[in-house]
Amino acid sequence: MEIRIKTRDDIYSLEAFVKNIGNDLLVSIWGGEIPHIGAVAVAQPRPSLKDPREKSATASVFCYPGHKEDVIAKEAAERLSAALDAKVTVTAGAHWDKIDESGIRAVIKSNRQLIKMIIEKIKDSFPESTS
Repeated sequence: MEIRIKTRDDIYSLEAFVKNIGNDLLVSIWGGEIPHIGAVAVAQPRPSLKDPREKSATASVFCYPGHKEDVIAKEAAERLSAALDAKVTVTAGAHWDKIDESGIRAVIKSNRQLIKMIIEKIKDSFPESTS
């Protein structure tokens, strides 16, 4: 399964390429004027610490110096891993010149929308986990 998906924000849209590799998921998220890889997150599902009947995920993140995409990559990896009960690797890189705080909030909102769109698109067809 391979899909490409994009949010519809006029200025702060994000795009993703999603591919399953066996029972695992590989996701690349990019946007802005200079798409790149600024951070990588890997997540694995686990029982929630608050309620073991619920699914959660643990993530590790690598962020290149000077980049801020760790927030995007970590949130995407954790949410996708928990929702799909799968190991997930996310790369993220987006750049807008002179972005302000409201722009950063818009990018985070766009990322959350993108995560939701990915889950809705693949949840029913994603293979069962063996993690």
